[in-house]
Amino acid sequence: MTVPGFFRLALNTVTAPRDVARLLLSMSLPSQVLWLAFALVIVLNTLMFSLSLLTTPPSDALGPLLGSPIVFGVMLAVSVAALIFAVTVCGRPLGGRATYGQVAILVIWLQALRVLVQAAVVVLGPVSLFLSGVVISAASVLGIWIFVNFIDVAHEVGSLLKAGLILLLAVVGMMLGLSLIFSLLGVQTGGIPGYV
Repeated sequence: MTVPGFFRLALNTVTAPRDVARLLLSMSLPSQVLWLAFALVIVLNTLMFSLSLLTTPPSDALGPLLGSPIVFGVMLAVSVAALIFAVTVCGRPLGGRATYGQVAILVIWLQALRVLVQAAVVVLGPVSLFLSGVVISAASVLGIWIFVNFIDVAHEVGSLLKAGLILLLAVVGMMLGLSLIFSLLGVQTGGIPGYV
């Protein structure tokens, strides 16, 4: 994919998320490519998050361990993998048909778009915390809308309401599970759920 093609697909994700979801799913990427793409978006998101901490004063809500790029990257990887698992599994009771690979490619693409958002935050942070906050809030709301459409297309439930319910169940289940795991490991997770 070329750089112009990447930005064109990113724009289409906002304007026509269902069409982009169908396009991504039609690629039927092999698992090796999905794993490589997964690793790439985790590394890029970790890099951008670290840069944003350098340009913007870190919030007190962030756990002290998140200052370490390695720790953040590992926690982000676990969180994104858990989200893929949860969205796939939570769709089953509502008649969802998506496979792990299908959900994975959609989540990976959303994480790639998050790299763009973080890049904007890195640029805007030193100029205006308010503007960077607006960008983050708008991207979060838009991201939820896009993801609900992605889930509806992948699981073929035929209802945005059902897709939204799948996402809600997945996020709640994922956060409860990860909070339990991380608390048993003695790790504070401030910042990760909101970042994913």
